[in-house]
Amino acid sequence: MDFWQRYKAIDARDTRFDGQFFTAVSTTGIYCRPSCPARTPKAENVTFYETSAAAHEAGYRACKRCLPEAVPGTPAWNLRSDVAGRAMRLINDGVITREGVDGLARRLGYSARQLNRILGHELGAGPLSLARASRAQTARTLLVSTDMPLADVAFASGFNSIRQFNDTMGEVFAMTPTAVRATAVRGTAVRAAASAPGAAPATLTLNLPYREPFDPGIFDFLAVRAVPGIEAAEDGTDGTAPGTLTYRRTLRLPRGTASFTVTYSPSLPGKPMRLTASAVDLHDLPALLSRVRRLFDLDADPQAIDSALALDPRLSESIRAIAGIRVPGAVDPQELLIRAMIGQQITVAAARTALTQLSVAGSRAEGTVSGPDRLFPTAAEIAEHGRALLRGPQRRIDSIIAVAEAMASEALEFGYGDDLESLGRKLLPLTGVGPWTVGYVAMRVLGAPDVFLANDAAVRNGVKALPAGLGLSADFREVSPWRSYATMHLWRAAAKR
Repeated sequence: MDFWQRYKAIDARDTRFDGQFFTAVSTTGIYCRPSCPARTPKAENVTFYETSAAAHEAGYRACKRCLPEAVPGTPAWNLRSDVAGRAMRLINDGVITREGVDGLARRLGYSARQLNRILGHELGAGPLSLARASRAQTARTLLVSTDMPLADVAFASGFNSIRQFNDTMGEVFAMTPTAVRATAVRGTAVRAAASAPGAAPATLTLNLPYREPFDPGIFDFLAVRAVPGIEAAEDGTDGTAPGTLTYRRTLRLPRGTASFTVTYSPSLPGKPMRLTASAVDLHDLPALLSRVRRLFDLDADPQAIDSALALDPRLSESIRAIAGIRVPGAVDPQELLIRAMIGQQITVAAARTALTQLSVAGSRAEGTVSGPDRLFPTAAEIAEHGRALLRGPQRRIDSIIAVAEAMASEALEFGYGDDLESLGRKLLPLTGVGPWTVGYVAMRVLGAPDVFLANDAAVRNGVKALPAGLGLSADFREVSPWRSYATMHLWRAAAKR
């Protein structure tokens, strides 16, 4: 978008662009989200920034009226496969907090100095400033959504000290943490369950912002693939509202394990989506939030995607019937690769059976009270026990074990910081991995928006279920860069046949 397109968006107070760019006003010294209800500033006083961190670096503070940090993230980090996009995916996953700038640069294949220069040029802020903005956003979410002690909020958000936490909140929001907490809308905050003094909350519930429309079919997608004991999905109520959809699972995070539940309540005002985490190390909370958002594709811009897809006459009817479709992400890249290898060329039901058999190799999750109580097996556990648990062609079993051994020994490393090209370089040489596997992993791990799985049986069936597209390409290139979302529509169409 150029300057005037963005200016028109803020003049229209268009909520679609919240989180996609930030508006700084030189006469007030503050920055806002595009939909801020304040009077539209004069164009000569406006500067647009790609990130809130860039606005901070330029000396602006967050608007207390529109709260620009309280919005979904930008979808650009999945759309962009350049260094900036890859870096932001890793920063949001907490890599700088765990490994520092040097660790982030090493993952991306650059020196720290080069990375600082690239991000400064592309995003207007260096990696430390971008990480600080991410921490401030997490801290604000915790302050307004929970009653966690301020010290716990500080460390859960990734700050190294209370002083650093207080200083950052003052610089970003021009408010103390206590004052930020006071901005919570009365009656809507969801509180943490009590626990022992000084310990992490027994449960922690947070609201997950997203852009509407939201198609709840992603819960069905996860439900039919849920591995018993590790995942569970329910179509019922959470005790508060009829029609609430629920997804639960366990997972490993950098510092330990966790259990989480995501609920979506379309019958409640605002159609809230909420995350309830239990048995989680507070230092892992930013990574958990990032991965859950990726799992449900909550930073997508569904109106822009649907508008592009609807231009293809083969998809227009499906778009009208299913608005806001999402591409499911992955909470663990290694797990997703194993799932993809097991699931290729067999039905979803058969893959679920095989994964259920393999899940016996996983350990029990600590601290779970009800619901899923096992962890998906690690690569090392699969390498050690998988051969005795997996069924099917010996060649396929050998391929899965070989990949598990490579991941366990760190000979194979991939994740959120890859792009489609680097992912292909790492995975395609592996026996048992082909273009379909790479494309599927790219869709779900990287959030790559423009993957079309042409050789997928369900995709082919989905094409047959749609109106004929005379003169249109077989690979749906007309709707690029949103072919991953077209794939989801084709899978949905195939399921209805």
